[in-house]
Amino acid sequence: MRDITSKQITLRKAKAIGFVAFSISTYQEVKNNTLPKGNLFDVARAAGFLGAKNTQHLIPHCHPVSIDGLSIEFELMSDTQSSLLFPELKRSGILITAEGKSIGRTGIEMEALTAVSVAALTIYDLLKPLNDAQLEITSIKLIHKSGGKSDKVQFYKDLGQKAAILVCSDSTFAGKREDTSGLIIKEILENYDTEVIDYKILPDEPEQIKKQILDWITQDIPFIFTTGGTGLGPRDNTVETVKTIIEKEAEGISEAMRTYGQMRTPLAMMSRSIAGSVNKTLIVTLPGSSSGARESLEAILPAVFHARSMLIGKDHNPK
Repeated sequence: MRDITSKQITLRKAKAIGFVAFSISTYQEVKNNTLPKGNLFDVARAAGFLGAKNTQHLIPHCHPVSIDGLSIEFELMSDTQSSLLFPELKRSGILITAEGKSIGRTGIEMEALTAVSVAALTIYDLLKPLNDAQLEITSIKLIHKSGGKSDKVQFYKDLGQKAAILVCSDSTFAGKREDTSGLIIKEILENYDTEVIDYKILPDEPEQIKKQILDWITQDIPFIFTTGGTGLGPRDNTVETVKTIIEKEAEGISEAMRTYGQMRTPLAMMSRSIAGSVNKTLIVTLPGSSSGARESLEAILPAVFHARSMLIGKDHNPK
């Protein structure tokens, strides 16, 4: 199964439909509730619920999903009504609609599609005794989904954002160790179409760190990411230095990074990372370890890019 541990926990939604087509005589039987096996809608709805809950057991690569809300609705349609949705059918039938919600790391579209499919199969089974040659399951498809990767584009599309990276490390500056976290940050940002216009390595000296950050702020660089100096060591000076610069602290960004990290290692509680704005620039301090930097960015990207729109006075609610 695909590794989804790096995905963020978000509200996921999905809507799927399907259609069970049949003849006009079957239409009358369903409408008049004179079917041999009785009313089919309650049974089909229950079957759809069971199908959705068992998706992980039916489709090998599906992860277990917490179904926090699921509705299954049926609409009996004449051939005239159904032809508006499915012009090629020209038959009566039952439209099945399933809508699901889940708060988790992966989408709920497969559960919605499975609910529709199992409900359709149940309806088919209940209508079999009528020996209807026109009985057919068709048009099962996903209508809408949200909360996943496709939604993230709204936070960084058409922004043309730029960023600078500052590595704060005595040993890296002295050439005793190679930088890894800064390069990881650069790679991740570029994957989000962010141009890294400057990248510097400095020792853990407050005045040098402050001077470089203020220089980037003067250049109106939208995002500044630092790495290193967020721990409890005697030379961890980045957090204190940035605190003297920022005008508005964004505690939620720091909380998101620590919460995400805490799910992966108890050492995340040691991070003192902060984030905040100066003028129209957002500064985010990231841990110096490769894994810490990567996981912190996984926790806040791409949503953190929306800070730029807020800082320049644009709409706070991305569409």
